[in-house]
Amino acid sequence: MSAQPFLPFALPDLGDDEIAEVVDTLKSGWITTGPKAKRFEQAFAEFLGDPQIECIAVNSATAGLHLALEAIGIGPGDEVITTTHTFTATAEVVRYLGADVKLVDIDPATLNIDIAAIEAAITTRTKAIMPVHYAGLAVDMIAVLDIARRHGLHVIDDAAHALPTTLEKELIGTLGTDATVFSFYANKTMTTGEGGMLVTRNPELAKRARVMRLHGMSRDAFDRFTAKVPSWYYEIVAPGFKYNLTDIAAALGLHQLKRLPAFQQRREQIAARFHEAFADLPLILPPQAPKGDTHAWHLYVVRLADDAPITRDAFIEGMFAACIGCSVHYVPLHLHPYWRDRYGLTPEQFPQSQKVFERTVSLPLYTAMSDADVERVIQAVRGLLA
Repeated sequence: MSAQPFLPFALPDLGDDEIAEVVDTLKSGWITTGPKAKRFEQAFAEFLGDPQIECIAVNSATAGLHLALEAIGIGPGDEVITTTHTFTATAEVVRYLGADVKLVDIDPATLNIDIAAIEAAITTRTKAIMPVHYAGLAVDMIAVLDIARRHGLHVIDDAAHALPTTLEKELIGTLGTDATVFSFYANKTMTTGEGGMLVTRNPELAKRARVMRLHGMSRDAFDRFTAKVPSWYYEIVAPGFKYNLTDIAAALGLHQLKRLPAFQQRREQIAARFHEAFADLPLILPPQAPKGDTHAWHLYVVRLADDAPITRDAFIEGMFAACIGCSVHYVPLHLHPYWRDRYGLTPEQFPQSQKVFERTVSLPLYTAMSDADVERVIQAVRGLLA
């Protein structure tokens, strides 16, 4: 092992403003869903820049995806198409509702869902498409929405990696899907620790998601507990969930959102430095956003070329020996016992995802990295591959 301190794969970037806002929340006496969660929703809507978009803060992106699918009526007998190359949360929410998942392969150029494979997977049972904006690069949503319109399907995009990603200069979340769901997990481009945001232009979907977010109650607890007149009565109108975001988490989000443009600029700088430093190595570097668009750079994913001198696993071990953490995004769903066995999946059905998985490494990329940290990563990679 190297004598240098360990450089983790990811760290949140939290400052004095976030800490002060959390302390203010604790002193206020209102620590669960309340005024700061509402402020965070309003601030997020303003960030997206469309007054017709409603934002529903939730305790995870998984919760947001579940609420969105429930609100559009997904249930037993339905199928939802998504990519095998994602975290299990994207698919598991479909199973929560008793529906089935149809997994498809990825485009090797973008690592996003294969558009042609979506169309080929549609059956009479298909009700929705769930694209994933992998690593922060936008899916071709124009093509996805065109398929959806022609086949009468819903679209809910998993934008856990995609803040503030753009497509044709429009932010993901504003492109006309039924709903988009963002993640604020600790390693994302901004964080609330745990948390997410469901955004939609559909007022009925938003209304349903708000009800189901908190036990199917007819009235929000915050409204009842802050009313100036006796307001204790509520009704349960559906068997809902416990998916609300706390004010403590929202306090972080209020300031992380303000810092998001600077965060993205720093991620862009680090990605550009990696691109420059690795150009001559036996690596396939991650695709960049089209000119004029924004890549969120949630992840910096390299693929070892066929002529690389070591295997992917040996590369990760070498980086660990240099006290640098790496990860793999992802072990595709078709390799996991649950998905493999339920749907009889084999690697041969997903050749692109399978090959990417076998050669892929995610390098550290986060805004708390110093320039010296970035250079440490570069020197370690070059030491293994140059």
